[in-house]
Amino acid sequence: MTPLFIGSEIYRGSSYGAWHPLHIPRVSTVMDLGRALGWLPQAQYRPSPRAKPAALLAFHTPEYVAALQAAEARQGVDAATRARHGLGTTANPVFPEMFRRPATGAGGVILAAELLRAGGIVHVPGGGTHHALADQANGFCYLNDPVLALMALRGLGLSRIAYVDIDAHHCDGVEAALGGAEDMILISVHEERRWPFTGRLEDDGGGRALNLPVPRGFNDTAMREVRDRLILPVLSQFAPEAIVLQCGSDAIEEDPLSRLALSNNAHAEMATALAAMAPRLMVLGGGGYNPWSVGRCWTRVWGALNGHAMPARLPDAAEAVLRALSWTRRAAGRNPPEHWFTTLADTPREGPVHPEIRARVDALRRRADLR
Repeated sequence: MTPLFIGSEIYRGSSYGAWHPLHIPRVSTVMDLGRALGWLPQAQYRPSPRAKPAALLAFHTPEYVAALQAAEARQGVDAATRARHGLGTTANPVFPEMFRRPATGAGGVILAAELLRAGGIVHVPGGGTHHALADQANGFCYLNDPVLALMALRGLGLSRIAYVDIDAHHCDGVEAALGGAEDMILISVHEERRWPFTGRLEDDGGGRALNLPVPRGFNDTAMREVRDRLILPVLSQFAPEAIVLQCGSDAIEEDPLSRLALSNNAHAEMATALAAMAPRLMVLGGGGYNPWSVGRCWTRVWGALNGHAMPARLPDAAEAVLRALSWTRRAAGRNPPEHWFTTLADTPREGPVHPEIRARVDALRRRADLR
């Protein structure tokens, strides 16, 4: 089946605020690059609906959904709401689309689940907000659309669903939601000793979570080993009917909010490998705070899922999209390297595999009873 892409214009015109890491354009850049490359024809594009409040109750509490709507309407919160629901904080500020934007991401993943009923691949780069809790905003995330995606897939009658997360930050909200669910498995690869400081090697989420914290400098070679020795064997054993991949790009070397060293080739290779492991694959976005690396990464993933060859140099229209971006709050953004404008695929970042990574993979293989 031809992969489908779910996007929305709401991402073009909304921002968490000028001083927030998520003030940068992300999904709109992927849409513009995809179209400039001829990779996003109308037949493969679906506009994301906005999830209705009732649909959000599959995970979130009625009180929280009402508070989020009210905060958008009033453009403010009182002290009690801030304390209980985590709204109006530095990480999760009040902004004009603070309900509509995350509800669009949630609507996108719920639509994606329905589109996957008969099988296929759906890319929802506006999804991936994996930190939100049932009654509280958390870590830039107001609604937990990965959990809503998993619930929607379960609602199709699927009995084995896998969630794989390669964001630099641990998926604490998803792990808390899954609990001891027997019909789901979670695998997370994330930077050790990085906020939210959860997802230790020994943590199993009360059920079937496999957490792999990795050290600084985690490179493409190490990710390939993790993929081939842990993720793919676990999935082969589990035989999922659907996989949700949270494909946060903040593990890429140029991202300001981690100290990992992946190239976007690792993300593309992970997505295509998982596509072969189940009849249904939903690929979400997630973290990513360098506008060039996140836009190039998710476009690279979309191209790989479609089998498109990566151009050695981008055509003029695609290059113009990247040259129009700005990121003046960071030194790298004030003087970006030329390849951020002219290429899509990063130079591979190979290197040694830290012995501790191999030891942790072995420990998780034993826990998963891989012989």
